[in-house]
Amino acid sequence: MTLAMERAEAGLERARRCRSAVVGRSAHTDAASAGREAASAALAAHDDVGLLLVFASSDFSLDAVAAGIASVIDGANIPVIGCTTAGELDADGPAQGTVQVLALGGEGFSFSATAVSSEADPRDAGARAAACVGDVADAPHRVLLLLSDGPNEIQPEIVRGAYSVAGAGVPLVGGLGGHRASRGRAALLYGNAVLDASVIGVAIGSDAPIGVGVRHGWRPSGEPMLVTRVAPGRIVELDGRPAAEVYRERIGADPALPVPTETTLTHPLGMQRRVGEAHARWVDDDGAADGSLAGVVPAGALVWLMESDADGVTAATDAACREALDALGDDAPLALVAFDCNARLLFLGEDGARGEVARLAQHAGSAALTGLYTFGEIARTRGTAGFHQQTLVVLALA
Repeated sequence: MTLAMERAEAGLERARRCRSAVVGRSAHTDAASAGREAASAALAAHDDVGLLLVFASSDFSLDAVAAGIASVIDGANIPVIGCTTAGELDADGPAQGTVQVLALGGEGFSFSATAVSSEADPRDAGARAAACVGDVADAPHRVLLLLSDGPNEIQPEIVRGAYSVAGAGVPLVGGLGGHRASRGRAALLYGNAVLDASVIGVAIGSDAPIGVGVRHGWRPSGEPMLVTRVAPGRIVELDGRPAAEVYRERIGADPALPVPTETTLTHPLGMQRRVGEAHARWVDDDGAADGSLAGVVPAGALVWLMESDADGVTAATDAACREALDALGDDAPLALVAFDCNARLLFLGEDGARGEVARLAQHAGSAALTGLYTFGEIARTRGTAGFHQQTLVVLALA
């Protein structure tokens, strides 16, 4: 090894030792106090933080949470990016009614963030949100984190737009802000601004490896169905017949009655891919007069009814973590960020969710662990598609 190579390697090792990831959490019932406590805990040990990633329960006013965080930052030039959740998670387990703040920083990290309205043109919004990747182009390892909200039907277009700019060499990861049933609304946080109908892009550059894992644990059941007609946010026909009629028939339900949510949660639709698991798509049989189902699947797609059980869905947690961590090679993880679907939380129940997060914590080891329960997940490591539902996405940073 030459002297220059030795110095470069020594510099990389020093950067890895200096980089930091700290999670702060607060369950204070006052929104501003919760934001202040969580940010204070995340920032307490380091003065070189480059990004604050915030996951806040929809129980809180996001404006008040932002004000609490701002009081701790006190004018420092630190990007604050986040969203509301349908639930939060960290090393202590799943939670609801908390604020989580992940502080990332240190030598070897670089960050750039932007926010764009997605209301007029979702694909263009995704492309413009991804433009921040150019700001970290010199980093050997990069990832584009996307936070979004709005209707499910626009999310694939946002991802396609982001991919058109980021390209095949930059993985995409993230999710849709969520909210608890009848509590608050989904919203995004960009600095002190609370946004909706928007997409936030955060480019993360690193001298150390970055990994993304994507798994859901559902398996195809029965023969494939052809999606013959769709409308925005609706699956109108399967195999040339009303979609709800076909769906009820396939799961053995009463053909005259809508299928309850607790049953549709156990039977999403899957779109087959060339490699890896099918893309899972949530459906809702809401009794529409035209016999359609709520769901986002393109016309012409082949779909399967999917099924699983608690063991299969939980085993997917191990697979997603292994996929993310394997991408780090010999480097130890610094942080794991989980984007877990709210539908998985409902499917697993309280005990199952505790078991799932315990598995995440086991894989994280001494690394920082944080995450949220989303209304949809974003992950693209191969191909052009990257919007998921009823899926777990894990981002691993070394």
